[in-house]
Amino acid sequence: QVQLIESGGGLVQAGGSLRLSCAASGRTFSSYGMAWFRQATGKGREFVGGITWSENTYYADSVKGRFTISRDNAKNTVYLQMNSLRPEDTAVYYCAAGLRVILITTASQYDYWGQGTQVTVSS
Repeated sequence: QVQLIESGGGLVQAGGSLRLSCAASGRTFSSYGMAWFRQATGKGREFVGGITWSENTYYADSVKGRFTISRDNAKNTVYLQMNSLRPEDTAVYYCAAGLRVILITTASQYDYWGQGTQVTVSS
């Protein structure tokens, strides 16, 4: 069983930055594929960025060049650095973990989810 706890969300003006953190429990964190998804009000959950156990990274086209995902296996934590934020980035951001992730952009590939953290970008 893995528990994921997100933090770092908040209110920021357009053009600003935030860093989200996701702290994971468990002793096999380094074996998990990790990802961030987001869900805006009235919309479905969408992939934002993912990082494999071997630290290959993947991003949605909408955030490429602005967001960076990273992991610190010593701290059992994955991060999402978000720069040049836009009002359309406003959503609840969720951290996800999966042990046998093949399609990194697909939510159903992940076994564990955090409770989400709200990010609001004002114009």
